[in-house]
Amino acid sequence: MSTSDTHFGLTGLATMGANLARNVAHHDIPVVVHNRTTSRMTRFLEEHGSEGPISGRETTEEWVGALARPRVLMSMVQAGPATDAVIDDITPHLDEGDVLIDGGNAFFRDTQRREAALRERGIVFIGAGVSGGEEGALNGPSIMPGGDPDAYHQSVQAIFEAIAADVDGTPCCTHVGTDGAGHFVKMVHNGIEYADMQLIAESYDLLRHGCGLEVGEIAERFHGWNSTELESFLIEITARVLAQTDAATGQPLVDVILDSAGQKGTGRWTAQNALELGVPLTGITEAVFARALSSLTDERIHAARVLRGPEADAPRAGDEQLTHDLEHALYASKIVSYAQGFAQMAAAADEEGWKIDLGAMATIWRGGCIIRARFLDRIREAYDEEPGLRNLMLADFFAEALAQAQDPWRRVVARAAELGIPTPAFSSSLAYYDGYRRARGPASLIQGQRDLFGAHTYRRIDRDGAFHTLWSGDHSEVEA
Repeated sequence: MSTSDTHFGLTGLATMGANLARNVAHHDIPVVVHNRTTSRMTRFLEEHGSEGPISGRETTEEWVGALARPRVLMSMVQAGPATDAVIDDITPHLDEGDVLIDGGNAFFRDTQRREAALRERGIVFIGAGVSGGEEGALNGPSIMPGGDPDAYHQSVQAIFEAIAADVDGTPCCTHVGTDGAGHFVKMVHNGIEYADMQLIAESYDLLRHGCGLEVGEIAERFHGWNSTELESFLIEITARVLAQTDAATGQPLVDVILDSAGQKGTGRWTAQNALELGVPLTGITEAVFARALSSLTDERIHAARVLRGPEADAPRAGDEQLTHDLEHALYASKIVSYAQGFAQMAAAADEEGWKIDLGAMATIWRGGCIIRARFLDRIREAYDEEPGLRNLMLADFFAEALAQAQDPWRRVVARAAELGIPTPAFSSSLAYYDGYRRARGPASLIQGQRDLFGAHTYRRIDRDGAFHTLWSGDHSEVEA
């Protein structure tokens, strides 16, 4: 291998970075690797250097210098200050026209800031969302790059499409939009992932504590669901986790794992951005809050001794209905979480001036990524038929699916409330559906209240303009 044909370098050899580098080499693309801690790079080369055209360099200067121009360099380090530190370290060694890619889970505003700063120096910065975990990184992830489209197509596209997952001959990778669009879409992807996981957890909770099924039986139930419209990576791995027995205790592994769910920030960013955009992202936000509540372990243990719930109500024969209903409720709620996420992407595209192809997002999420699922093909079809679709729930296929599922969906939410089993994702998804389908809701009362205590005015349904009632006077109405 000569340096003249080596244009791709990768720094950051933790699990994701190491597996991506191996993936690149497996496609006979020469890759030069680097790591801040040289011993990690040395170990990586010893273990994987024979898998393809891989070489390494100890210093940043040597690493950059080993690449022919225009260089394509990818950083796979932790989001935040670590990413800025890597950029500051690399940039002095780059030339105009070189491409620097951040493949971490960066906040899209940070990506916009970095892209603008590097553009002033003639360096192309691409923020690329990478989904699929360590297995996807090695065998084919879903990749969501954003940044300068010309530079992407000229220097990066061939590499990314080679290493991405492939479904029906289509790479799970497409240019998303300018500056921070790629990392924004990855953020929303992760938000949908939060909602999906919470819905699955609530389903498990209801099957176990509402229906009285054993863990092994629930594993079989999820395994069966993975042969239906619910087929997805998360349903598949749920069955695997529930089927796992702890070697030390002989109990189901799920029973010896502390019930405190972690988070790295992307779900929270998604919810915060939805508030800024004014997009009702109820399912994803409830999933974020549920993780926060799960972390209050000591408080919950104390509260369990203090706060009362429904009287003990053992699962009854009638709860076989609940096991049947759950499949439909989970499917309907899953549709809602995707509808909310795609609505957020559409709103952000309008706000930021991005030209996000929503159908293409569904296409590249069909393989490699964590939220890959059977019905992503249906989402792609919906946007193919109506590119300006305002909400996925309005597409014929999804509207009919929601209509067919709504009775069991309502029974699940009602039964969960009776049992005292919290279902924030199920409940909020149903509430969103009901709120969205109503031509007129109770917000007129809220506007009346706001006008009384703060003179915020209101609009009328029968004529244009803003109005205010003289609440402290004769209660007559005046035009504001």
